[in-house]
Amino acid sequence: MAAVTSSFLDKVLGRIGRLDAEGLQAVVQRLARERKFLETLCNAIEDGVVVVDEQGRIIYLNDAVGRLLNWRLDEVEGRAIAELVPELNWDVIIAAGADGRQRSSRHEFEVTYPRPRFLRLYAAPLDIEAKGGSGMALILHDATEARQKTFEAIESERIHSLTLLAASVAHEIGNPLNALHIHLQLMERQLKKLRGTGVAAAAGRFLRGNAKADAECAEVAEKLEHYLEVAKGEISRLDYIVTQFLQAIRPTPPQLSPGSINDVARETLELLQPELENRGLNVKEKLARRLPLTPLDAGQMKQVLVNLIKNAMQAMTRNGTLTVQTGSTPDAVWVSIADTGGGIARDQISHIFEPFYTTKKKGTGLGLMIVQRIVRQHGGRIEVESDVGKGTMFRVSLPLHERPQRLLGNSKTETDTAQLRRNAQATHEN
Repeated sequence: MAAVTSSFLDKVLGRIGRLDAEGLQAVVQRLARERKFLETLCNAIEDGVVVVDEQGRIIYLNDAVGRLLNWRLDEVEGRAIAELVPELNWDVIIAAGADGRQRSSRHEFEVTYPRPRFLRLYAAPLDIEAKGGSGMALILHDATEARQKTFEAIESERIHSLTLLAASVAHEIGNPLNALHIHLQLMERQLKKLRGTGVAAAAGRFLRGNAKADAECAEVAEKLEHYLEVAKGEISRLDYIVTQFLQAIRPTPPQLSPGSINDVARETLELLQPELENRGLNVKEKLARRLPLTPLDAGQMKQVLVNLIKNAMQAMTRNGTLTVQTGSTPDAVWVSIADTGGGIARDQISHIFEPFYTTKKKGTGLGLMIVQRIVRQHGGRIEVESDVGKGTMFRVSLPLHERPQRLLGNSKTETDTAQLRRNAQATHEN
């Protein structure tokens, strides 16, 4: 189009003196069409286009500039570009285009209005053969997302390296912890065996029948047992922290198959029943009588419920009530865990799923993050409601149907999806 227009103008200029009024009108109409075409073309471009004259005054800008910088042509026309974008040395840019020393240049700068953006500028003279300059065409490209993605990629690489290092360290810590735990158990057994064989009495006879020595030996044995219990408890806590950390940084994709959330809830309660009784907590089961099967990984969902129920137990005092309830909607099944503890403050709820954030004195801050990740990998969602002084309720919803991968021309995928839907529609009476 540019070559055609240039040829057309050359012909018109060559015979401008011989054109009559009708011919001049036809020329003007064609030039108006060309101008409208070029404006439409410029406004269709996503990048901003600004045209300045040889003094750096704005004479044209397209719609994209308005979106990037909130400029309007009727407001900025005739104003110096250096006033509006003082971040760049416009004297050098304009001069380079005017004297022909540099045909084009590239620059980068940031703006804060109407919102923070990182822009790339390409500046080129409109006519590089014109003496004294003929203005500049400025192309503005929004590189904010590309820059952010670059930073995120760099940060992700750093985090990945640190994660690998941390996983290696955690794994190496786990091995001696297991060894310590085993040897503490052996020491505990040997101590019980020595007490059973009457070491205290033997020590008393060795010390000339001193009754005080007998009592001291028994007291020392009791203290040693207590110390062993404390050491075992702390090692178990460290092992739990290491396990949680490794699960957080090395997630395992769920192996989905049709299953009952009621079965998972019952098995989890059976597993935690001794601890619930030891804490003196009441349990209310409100499991729906008939629930559709849903695609789930039973092992991972049990991990979800264990984490939620343990959090509920730790939030309550003796005689508190734990309520486990299940139900369904037309497109999902759900399970809720409610406690009668102290609740979660409003300003803390938005942070509870963040890694290493915890409201407990000995919490790792990883449990709820793992719960949320497992639920999301199942295509579900987790919601929390809390009332300070009354308790907290977590509700996990799982879709009834696994979302199929859409592949063109893949009839097997369609067949497998239909079969899964038929399986999921089967009901499981509990």
